[in-house]
Amino acid sequence: MKMVQDIIIKPIITEASMDALASKKYTFKVASDATKPEIADAVEKLFGVKVADVNTISMKKKPKRLGVHFGYTSEWKKAVVTLTADSKTIEFFDGLN
Repeated sequence: MKMVQDIIIKPIITEASMDALASKKYTFKVASDATKPEIADAVEKLFGVKVADVNTISMKKKPKRLGVHFGYTSEWKKAVVTLTADSKTIEFFDGLN
């Protein structure tokens, strides 16, 4: 059994994710093997909110170069969690606006 801290790795703080906060959409980096029901359950338990929908995106590796050295960024999974209309907001994101 996975712990909720193993599923939700960290929040994603970008301009696009901050604009989506008005419509109660929160973006997180999640474990690569996490499923949508696991992500929804983890967010509900961790933050005490009600989840309406979960959209996941597998971010592919990208080529990067530093001088003559070539490499790739790591692959990771992103989840956009939409809360229900009657749910409270996640307090962590309230101080960022």
